[in-house]
Amino acid sequence: MKIGELAARASLNASAIRYYEKMGVLVAPQRIGGQRRYPSDALHRVLLVRFATNMGFTLAEIKLFLSGLRDNTPVGPRWKKLAARKLAEVEQNIARSLKLKSLLQGLLRCHCPSLQFCVNRLSRSENLRLPQNFRR
Repeated sequence: MKIGELAARASLNASAIRYYEKMGVLVAPQRIGGQRRYPSDALHRVLLVRFATNMGFTLAEIKLFLSGLRDNTPVGPRWKKLAARKLAEVEQNIARSLKLKSLLQGLLRCHCPSLQFCVNRLSRSENLRLPQNFRR
């Protein structure tokens, strides 16, 4: 299939398909008369890349997942390895986001009379770690 058909079937722009090729997550297709001609299984890869990027995986992570992957290769072990790494990253992001949420909720109640007073007050907060030289 041509690049436009592949892009339409995957609900992407053709530029995204070319970018996936450039980044190495999609194998460069055969060219006929100067036009890219993709095999039917290219759609599966593009849809997987789209799904994985929507879930927060980077193209580098996706490239690693897809490297050496053949149509009949079981993908479970690869998913488990990639998911375990990503889960740790997500847990860190959740912890950081919860800390930020708590801080922002506190800032919504701010009635500090000055910036200095505010910084001094925040420096005592468990949700914010200011450098030692700011603490008084």
